Amino acid sequence: MAADTAAGRLADEPIDHRFKALPPDADGLTVGELAAQRRDLFTGGFTTPVLALSAEAMEHNLALMERYATEHGLAFAPHGKTSMSPQLFERQIDRGAWGITAAVPHQARVYRAFGIRRIFLANELVDAAALRWLSGELDADPDFRCITYVDSVRGVELMDEALRACGARRPVEVVVELGAGDGARTGARTDADCAAVADAVADAPSLRLVGVAGYEGEVPEPDSERVRAWLDRLVALTAAFDKAGRFADVDEIVLSAGGSAWFDTVAEVFADVPALSRPVLKLLRSGAYVSHDDGHYRRITPFNRVPQEGALHPAFRLWAQVVSCPEPGQAFVNAGKRDAAYDLDLPAPQVVRSARDGSFRPATGITVSGLSDQHAWLRLEEGVELEVGDWVGMGLSHPCTSFDKWQLIPVTTDQSTVTDFIRTFF
Repeated sequence: MAADTAAGRLADEPIDHRFKALPPDADGLTVGELAAQRRDLFTGGFTTPVLALSAEAMEHNLALMERYATEHGLAFAPHGKTSMSPQLFERQIDRGAWGITAAVPHQARVYRAFGIRRIFLANELVDAAALRWLSGELDADPDFRCITYVDSVRGVELMDEALRACGARRPVEVVVELGAGDGARTGARTDADCAAVADAVADAPSLRLVGVAGYEGEVPEPDSERVRAWLDRLVALTAAFDKAGRFADVDEIVLSAGGSAWFDTVAEVFADVPALSRPVLKLLRSGAYVSHDDGHYRRITPFNRVPQEGALHPAFRLWAQVVSCPEPGQAFVNAGKRDAAYDLDLPAPQVVRSARDGSFRPATGITVSGLSDQHAWLRLEEGVELEVGDWVGMGLSHPCTSFDKWQLIPVTTDQSTVTDFIRTFF
């Protein structure tokens, strides 16, 4: 990572009490100085609990998705809400990403503070203050591009009012969001609704229609057939808009979908997009791949269906220490809801490091049965023993709610050598 970029300059940030788990004796060092010491995660003064990211796993995942997008002819705007880490954004862009996807104005502001030049804002933006900020960014930087959703006539009216009120000079590029079905999340529900939104955009001088988008992960009771049918609808709507001349003043038509569960189906359907009047930017937005996980995404990743295309590697491991063994079959470690994702699955013990001799063994027969704020409840099968002081390494489920609990995350090579730190901005 280049030291002269905003993300690279995060290495100059001083270590202090803001960052949990870091060695107390590192106070006063910069992040870069501490990384250069290559301390051991277990013997280098780190306090527990401590979340670590595998450098090898992340590099593998970055390379895999770069290759996947390239081989399938997809542009890639990974969703930044997963990590909110400018260092990872920079690495994703270095790996060929078109830009970074955001969901809310705060995320877009973080992206801009770290020099992101292309943002896909996958939400309808009706906040007048945020629109003033966006307009100012667009007017100040001719190389900055931001595309945002619209899914209602009223939303278009609010956007146009706010942008005209602040004297916007550049129109905001928008894509009509097609909803994934009745009972799904956002998005215009019918083709007629989408056409009405597009008509409203055409009447709004501060906006410019550049494409169509949606999120197939919200298809009710999704399976390959239902997801494919919805994606076919998305493509057909794009073609219908093009035939009606709605994209006459754009250089390329944006067609976007793709979370982390169905990007294989997106790739298949987008490969058969018919010829349109303009080149098509087929924009994939999957974001959880950088760290992957040991639960939800391990189960649903499309690579389970297309193993010949590769496999993502889980990068997270949360280390905690046993602080109490009050009765047979029960132990407690000092990591809880404040430290671990738990919205989809409880942490999964994987490995134990002995406090006596530093040896490692599989965490066979150990499960997490519940979480308190600062404790995980461990259930031990008969014959399994833990001692106070032992370290327990746990896999996590759901990257989005793992990253957001940590401001500065050690990156390790060979499991324990800390070589870098990932800064997050939630």
